[in-house]
Amino acid sequence: MTVREVLEDLQKERSIAYTTVMTVLDNLHQKGWVRREAEGRAYRYEAVSTRAAYAAALMNDAWSQSDNPAAALVAFFGMMSEEQRQSLTDAVRIVQGPETQEPTEPSESAEPAERAEPGEGPGENPASPRDLGGR
Repeated sequence: MTVREVLEDLQKERSIAYTTVMTVLDNLHQKGWVRREAEGRAYRYEAVSTRAAYAAALMNDAWSQSDNPAAALVAFFGMMSEEQRQSLTDAVRIVQGPETQEPTEPSESAEPAERAEPGEGPGENPASPRDLGGR
């Protein structure tokens, strides 16, 4: 987006000066958060990363600074809603790929451990590191 396009988008919600937007985009460029390409007399800016990648980097940074990463994950997963835990389960399956997934045995319960509510018994905590394939 150009400075003008960003400005027009922001002015839908509040009054803001063109020079403010230009300064912020220039600062973001200098910090490596956006790249820019000359387009006539202006620059066209583009984000270097996606929101998902940025969020992942923040989570990874926080997790790696913990003195007990497993406990930090358990606490984090304990804060998740059922929908978030299901998203986590789906994400782990995607990362593991079909070749690393273990086949489900018919004798297992219909409700997988990842979906069990916290406190439903030993080994059924959705935040258990074993449910994450050791990751």
